[in-house]
Amino acid sequence: MNPRATSAIAAAALLMAACSSTPDTSEVVLMTHDSFLVSEEVLSEFTEDTGITVVLLQAGDAGAMVNRAILTKDHPLADVLYGVDNTFLSLALSEGLFIPYRSTEIDRVPAELRDTEDRVTPIDFGDVCLNTDIAGLAALDIDPPATLRDLTEPAYAGLLVVEDPSTSSPGLAFLLATIDTFGEEGDYTWRDYWRDLVANDVRITPGWEAAYNLEFSGGSGVGTRPIVVSYATSPPAEVFFGDLDEAPTSVVTAGCFRQIEYAGILAGTSNEQGARLLVDYLLSLRFQEDIPLNMFVFPANRDAALPDVFVEHATVPDNPVTMDPDRIDQNRDRWIAEWAAIVR
Repeated sequence: MNPRATSAIAAAALLMAACSSTPDTSEVVLMTHDSFLVSEEVLSEFTEDTGITVVLLQAGDAGAMVNRAILTKDHPLADVLYGVDNTFLSLALSEGLFIPYRSTEIDRVPAELRDTEDRVTPIDFGDVCLNTDIAGLAALDIDPPATLRDLTEPAYAGLLVVEDPSTSSPGLAFLLATIDTFGEEGDYTWRDYWRDLVANDVRITPGWEAAYNLEFSGGSGVGTRPIVVSYATSPPAEVFFGDLDEAPTSVVTAGCFRQIEYAGILAGTSNEQGARLLVDYLLSLRFQEDIPLNMFVFPANRDAALPDVFVEHATVPDNPVTMDPDRIDQNRDRWIAEWAAIVR
């Protein structure tokens, strides 16, 4: 870590501890989803700099984590929640889960990722996109789809695997992308699109692991379907973990949905000072530059350096789908129910 940044954080920690009336500020509890992963030494450095130990509480996927935080909000189990994304953000905000806080590092974050009221702090982002098995499609003499609509054509029958939006974050992101692309009204809506996918033998799995590792034929998958809903950073993950020179998979940039993950200080925390320091640290270069090769998403801090495998093999869509979190919150349950009625 930069020595100046280390000194500043340490000094702030001492000042806050001296001014605090909280009896014990020696640890801060971080509630996260099960996909959270950083290098052990990164959290240890936070403790060395501040004297505060980070206790991790992993609470399922993003939806389960938010629901747990809501159910326990009168007696919060943690001080900071990390991993609520824009598909569940409005739900968390409507329940009053967070204390607003403007991080000392927030000016390093692009405006389009930020919450205008600083109720939560963006930490990372990624794009849910169709991924293809390059060799698998070539063997079938089929080009990758150029649009979402292409997947309804006879040539792609039986080739696509997606995740259930009621149980999977990328599954929900893909559903939202189809809603944004085809709309709710008109001659051809998102409902018509899903009826056509069903008629074209789409396969639906409960989550990403089953879709990518069991049904998908590309990368480490052992299945037979060469098109899957995954992430724009899946190809660099294949290169990194497979020790390869080139990715065996590619990304279709049409219909990608941008997910932004946030951290927020939970209302009712017994260590607000420590929580603020932790949020600042989550945006620091030390933490941000550790994110890509552990969680395979992009750091929110624009000054964070990317590893070579990201620079060379990751795809950043020019125009990913975004959707207002309030619109998602108001319609999520209805959309999922309508989707379920179509596919089952």
